[in-house]
Amino acid sequence: MITYFTAFNARVPKPSAPMSARREAAWHFLAAATIGLGLWYLHWRWTQSLNPDALGFSIAVALAETLAFVGTLLFFFDIWREEDTPRAPAPTTRAEAGLDGEDGDIRIDIFITTYDEEVDVVAPSIRDAMAVRTPKGVSARVHVLDDGDRPAMRAICQSLGVSYLRRDSNLGFKAGNIRNALFETDGDFIVICDADTRLMPGYLENTLGYFRDPKVAWVQTPHWFYDIPDGVPYPQAWGRRFGRAGALAGRAWQQLTGRERTGRDPFLSDPAVFFDIIQRRRNRHGASFCCGAGSIHRREAVFEGALKTLSAEVDALRRKAGAAAGGAAGRSLPAQVELQPFRFHVSEDIYTSILLHSDASAGWRSVYHPDPESRMLSPWSMDAWATQRLKYAGGTFDIMLRANPLFKRGMPWRTKLHYTATFWSYLGTLWMPILIFAPALSLIFGVAAVEAYSISFFAHLLPMLLCNEIAMSVGCKGHDKSAGSTMWLSSFPLTLRAMWMVARGKRPKFPPTPKTPILGTSYRHVMPNIVILVLFACAAVIGIWQHLNGSIAHSASFMIVNLFWLGWNAMGVSRIIRAAAWRPESELRAKGARLEESHSDAQIPQPV
Repeated sequence: MITYFTAFNARVPKPSAPMSARREAAWHFLAAATIGLGLWYLHWRWTQSLNPDALGFSIAVALAETLAFVGTLLFFFDIWREEDTPRAPAPTTRAEAGLDGEDGDIRIDIFITTYDEEVDVVAPSIRDAMAVRTPKGVSARVHVLDDGDRPAMRAICQSLGVSYLRRDSNLGFKAGNIRNALFETDGDFIVICDADTRLMPGYLENTLGYFRDPKVAWVQTPHWFYDIPDGVPYPQAWGRRFGRAGALAGRAWQQLTGRERTGRDPFLSDPAVFFDIIQRRRNRHGASFCCGAGSIHRREAVFEGALKTLSAEVDALRRKAGAAAGGAAGRSLPAQVELQPFRFHVSEDIYTSILLHSDASAGWRSVYHPDPESRMLSPWSMDAWATQRLKYAGGTFDIMLRANPLFKRGMPWRTKLHYTATFWSYLGTLWMPILIFAPALSLIFGVAAVEAYSISFFAHLLPMLLCNEIAMSVGCKGHDKSAGSTMWLSSFPLTLRAMWMVARGKRPKFPPTPKTPILGTSYRHVMPNIVILVLFACAAVIGIWQHLNGSIAHSASFMIVNLFWLGWNAMGVSRIIRAAAWRPESELRAKGARLEESHSDAQIPQPV
């Protein structure tokens, strides 16, 4: 197999520069102004703009706007200030790392979890893990955790001299796979890697220093997808299809929109905003949560948290059994319970984070390390994209129902607010569709969400929207802030599906995200988006037809506002539809083949 990602091996991540004091001051001023203008707008919205001729519809839209503004407040709190944890050199003795025993090395276990990924995907991860530098007084061992029990994977591990671990069942999926490995290893710290996680040589040198604080339970490093396609310049792409006229149109499009390339990051996979903005700023309260791959954990914290959880579960089961049997049965264990160092859950990382962040007696905290220390593969197919989005949404909704951190007594209130910001963004699936479909309903039925699209309406709305856009641009340090909202609009049908699944009592499934491209168009996962676009188009046609026929309700201002609003929503909903038709460039695959052939076994580290 010729690995497509070989073509991107030379890429290096951009440095994660801290926010300057001047930018932070500007961000705080603009955020405060946005909050003030938002409150002013909502006061006007509820007291002076409700449409008495369509009161129910008007109240529904105003309520959705209010709930969306609450989400803005939570997000502003989430990213209010950047405060990195001071770095320190890696400990050289066990005492410096807060470990028992004065003699011996600090032992590191590097876990590479895999289930059905191709050997060609996992092998580079193994080689890079073997090449990680170990500081003085530290020893590391690489373990491949193969839940697929494949002879080919065992063979590559033997050839490279790394540990191969398997088990007899897939209980708990990835979390169960890690649990099995924890019972077969004895490292003081555990590095968690997915099948495609390729650690950089300085990973341990740059992360172990945080563990000089004995209360640091884990360190999370950012995910960096090194294979995100650059795309093709518009003149080149359109010129291939339409000749000279297409090339000219491509240059005009570049000038008009400011966008240089088509096909860049087709699945909106770049996680820079989440990691460099959200996770990094949660670090000021020790509240950045674990995201699985690229994290390193203190074994003591993992097992202490698991034992406390197990004890609480046993006590709860005994009380329940005792109550059912009149108290006598409460002295015996009424059901089988298992120790789960990482919770058996589709979102085992955030679930375990909640448990440790809630342990006030232990005082465990997390650290976010801002610089990428590994590289990973992004979704390169609709199946991969849909699988990932369903897992994220389904896991989050399931945790909200069954392990909501708002009800965890030991969790600090600031940490609860950070988790609430995450949950609120997903709960927006309940009210954001009102804002998505409101312009279509207005155009079809001639009903307005406000009493009148007057000068007062624009005077209250536009300053808030403009200030919010500028604030987000400054606060996000130049990252593409629009990608998040576009992704939300594109994926909200999948999010709604995940919510409905969890609400019916179905537990989210654990399928691994596909790691290899699946060539060819695939519209199966975006059919709801296509249906929504058809509805929008019909609404626009109906509205324009009624306006041309002299409908009083469809005034010029009514049409301008609702058609603009409809078009904005349509662009967001349609973004992922274009990804369904995306195909990697043939020359990219050819380049990958050439690089694969030229960088052969000479670069493979020898077994240690």
